[in-house]
Amino acid sequence: MPQDPATRLAALLRAASIDDHEEILSAANIAIRANPNNETAHHTRVTALLKLDRFAEALRAISDGDLKLGTSCVLERTYALYKLGKLEEAASVLGSSGLLNRGLTHVAAQVAYRAEKFDKAQSIYHQLMAGDAAENHDVRINIKASQAQAEWKTLSGSSNFEPEKMPDTFELCYNAACASIARASLGTASRLLHRALALCDASDELTRTEKEDERKPILAQQAFVLAKLGRMDRATETLSSFDLDAETDDDFKLIVQNNRLALEAEPRNPFLLERQITSWRMTLQDKAKLFDFQLRILERNSSIADVEAHKINGVRSRTQRAIKQAQLPSSDSEINSISLIGTAAETQGMQNKSLLEFMAALLKKQPYDTALVLTIIQYHLEHKNPTAALHTLESFFSLLERPNKENLHFVRFSPGLVALAVFLKNRKGKHTSAKTELANAAKFWCNHPAGPAASLLKEAGTELVSSFSEDELECAGAAFARLYDDNPTSAIPAAGLVASLAASDASAVAKHIKQLPSIESLVNGIDVENLVDIGVAAPTGSSSSKKRVPQDDVTGDNAAKKRKRRRLPKNVVEDKTPDPERWLPLRDRSTYRLKGKKGRRKAAESTQGGVIKEEETIGLVGGGDVKVERATASSSTKKKKKSKK
Repeated sequence: MPQDPATRLAALLRAASIDDHEEILSAANIAIRANPNNETAHHTRVTALLKLDRFAEALRAISDGDLKLGTSCVLERTYALYKLGKLEEAASVLGSSGLLNRGLTHVAAQVAYRAEKFDKAQSIYHQLMAGDAAENHDVRINIKASQAQAEWKTLSGSSNFEPEKMPDTFELCYNAACASIARASLGTASRLLHRALALCDASDELTRTEKEDERKPILAQQAFVLAKLGRMDRATETLSSFDLDAETDDDFKLIVQNNRLALEAEPRNPFLLERQITSWRMTLQDKAKLFDFQLRILERNSSIADVEAHKINGVRSRTQRAIKQAQLPSSDSEINSISLIGTAAETQGMQNKSLLEFMAALLKKQPYDTALVLTIIQYHLEHKNPTAALHTLESFFSLLERPNKENLHFVRFSPGLVALAVFLKNRKGKHTSAKTELANAAKFWCNHPAGPAASLLKEAGTELVSSFSEDELECAGAAFARLYDDNPTSAIPAAGLVASLAASDASAVAKHIKQLPSIESLVNGIDVENLVDIGVAAPTGSSSSKKRVPQDDVTGDNAAKKRKRRRLPKNVVEDKTPDPERWLPLRDRSTYRLKGKKGRRKAAESTQGGVIKEEETIGLVGGGDVKVERATASSSTKKKKKSKK
């Protein structure tokens, strides 16, 4: 007698292992055909399809079932939507059903993570930390991953963490290293990645194949850090140390191929490069699940390859469409990158003066294009013309300082533009104007969410706190107070508040003094008396200075007499007596001769054997006489001929 399908399915479920999902699916299908109302068989089929990564079929199986199956398979449906990348639908299902169990809470955290809502993901993971202690290690890894991704997205207040000590697992080391890379702390990232690799190799819980799979992303990040540090050969060698096989994730494969192309020392044929990029992007990009910042970088590189391959029309149309959709001016790096690529496409082949003239004409059409303004400033700086660069920036600032235009002011006081203005003004010697620029920027950001301007507030406060002006000290105190509100545990804002407000309002800084280290801890181990005996080291003079440092003893008997250097003419000949008349003017020298007719006549008169002129002496009344030359008769007897009429 054949066994009942439901009984056979129950027996299979009791003996099920991770390797017999196909058999369980087959048994579930047989049980459903025998009894279409078998709820257990329907639920088993959905679970088996999920185990086999057949997520679309699992969704169809849930939709084909009754309402009771849909209610019992909320977790399975949400997970299938998440794996298919339908994050909005998954979030909608979670919102309508609620987080009924721990499994749904895990899926909700993953959906928020993939949707790049990293603050929400961290909040859900912190809820999970309060539950099952056995999962705390895995949840902590996911929290650090969310913090690292938030660093790349530059969200404020969600990822202000620095590892106090080296993590004890390679997953935590890897996530902390990714966050350090996003903060440009490349030294810290390098140490964390090195430790992550060592911990991965020393792990007893992983098989050899699993270790190889875990090493690949660590090595890829090591290559990225090495490239950022300028060690291109080491970076290329590291990226080439592992293979990309069929089992490698599509998103990881896409990123590694892009980085390998970027690190090539010899430039490829631009047309072949463009064709290759298009090929593997079409093959992998639809399958890969990239974050937004990764996708933007790949699209940017693809546009650059198109420009190199002279596919100008496509790049021009894409950039113009993106700029029209964007709101200019903007401090968003993505919008400015698109505009910059569009400018490169428009000006391809232009050089020097024609390039500057074209960009100036383009700026008149797009006066609020931040990337174009920065490109013109860069051109002036490359041609050693900081005055023109500063004039261009100040002209752009004048457009952004219109009253009642809050969106313009956010761009006007963006940290990058303020830093550029301070640099150019300091380079031109306008230090007071540079300090005023920092003060104005600090006043603006003190009244708005600091966010990415935290570094600007820190630098502005540090610069203004050394001033003797009460207004600037007050501005520095406001900047540090804003930083303290965002991060009360940091010692830097507390020290800034004490330095800026201690002289004017000592009571306001009393609570901050407790956060500062004591003087004894700072000077512990320093021999003050020895430092006093040594004295103050005098600054050494610059080696390029033209002035000589005066010696201590330059007077008295020991003073060295400076001998003058003898200056001789270039045509001087040794052992030849110099001309005694060399000091006389040329006209007074015996060798002087007039040039022209007068000179020849005078030479003839003074020549020995020349004609002697007849002279006669005329006596003067009262005595004395004067010699007068006698006019000689003309020897010519010829008459003048009459002119012909």
